[in-house]
Amino acid sequence: MQGKQPVARQQDADTRRMKSFRMLKGQIAAVIAALCMCTGALAQGQLTPVITVNDRVITQYELTQRIRLLEVFRTPGDLNEAARTALIEDRLKQQEMARFGVAVSEAALQQAMEEFAGRANMNLPQFTQVLAQNNIDISTLRDFVEVGILWRDFVRSRFNREVNITDADIERAIAQQGNTSSQLEVLLSEIIIAPPAGREADARQAAEQISRMRSFADFEAAARQVSALPSRENGGRLDWTPVNNFPPQIRSIVLDLEPGEVTDPIEIPNAIALFQLRGTREAVQAAPTPVSIEYAAYYIPGGRSDAGLTQAATVRDQVDTCDDLYGVARNQPVEVLDRLTEAPAAISNDVALELARLDPGEVSYNLTRDNGETLVFLMLCARNNAGADGINREGIRNQIRGQRLTALADALLEDLRASAVIRP
Repeated sequence: MQGKQPVARQQDADTRRMKSFRMLKGQIAAVIAALCMCTGALAQGQLTPVITVNDRVITQYELTQRIRLLEVFRTPGDLNEAARTALIEDRLKQQEMARFGVAVSEAALQQAMEEFAGRANMNLPQFTQVLAQNNIDISTLRDFVEVGILWRDFVRSRFNREVNITDADIERAIAQQGNTSSQLEVLLSEIIIAPPAGREADARQAAEQISRMRSFADFEAAARQVSALPSRENGGRLDWTPVNNFPPQIRSIVLDLEPGEVTDPIEIPNAIALFQLRGTREAVQAAPTPVSIEYAAYYIPGGRSDAGLTQAATVRDQVDTCDDLYGVARNQPVEVLDRLTEAPAAISNDVALELARLDPGEVSYNLTRDNGETLVFLMLCARNNAGADGINREGIRNQIRGQRLTALADALLEDLRASAVIRP
């Protein structure tokens, strides 16, 4: 009997271990089941259709991603409504283009994405990192860019034959330009808020408050307090400026203002711009709208540090024309100096706003790049106008064609929306 006791004790121990193992196995299974239920519920919530456009759905995930993308783009207004409208239009465009078998090559799409990132003065990996920091998947940007370039090319190929620009159309447009015997000038005050890292939300809140101001004195006080530009010393007041000096996207905003009104906050790289209209007048001589602007940008390390600003002041005293900057940049890497000739609409808002206040040969060093680490020394070389002896007829033809193609595309999209079944 004594010899059997160890065996019995061993059997009891094995039985207890088996029971413990079964209990532990059951607990693990319960945890896994709970996790699966949570993950499934989350996935089900994200993949829940929130909008149906004909037979294609828009999920909660797509809507959330588009809202986040608009937030990164600093889009004003109701972002939920803007995202819903944009996604519905994307579905309508995709369905229409699918009927014609429209597609884009991977190389063309990649190039378009890189160009899109370049508008924010980043390369694509840098822009992808910004998106990731805002919980935006790169596929969201990919879809956004893909629809844009496909629709642009589709509209051109579908309607180009319908758009016939005659010499009479061009002559009529030239005559309409020639009928302008004077040029509107505007008297503005400016505030440029350049928040430090981590204070962007505070800057946007301050900009929203300033945009509601109607008092010249209040705006000037705010400029002295928060503006990053030297004009803050005189309350942000600018001199009379031809409205055509401003980029088209800013010009249309300014022309909608009444004296005392302030623009909505305008997002520019690393800053927020606001303008208050103080007055308008007709210039004695017309200043023709430039067809292109030539300017130079010399990049100084150190940003707006004392060393960077001192170097910029030194360069300012050394140059009278853009050609002089080649001497300044001699023996330095080629990328420290850009000299560009671009259409006004192609110039980024922050650069265009700086150039608008300059005459040829004048300089500005208010802007930075690389998260404030590089100071941009800007110099206006020339505004190239289409004079009476050098009218850019081909440019006018392309402008008219673009206007008509846009009108046809808008009409097509409106027809698609009217015939679609959209729920809810």
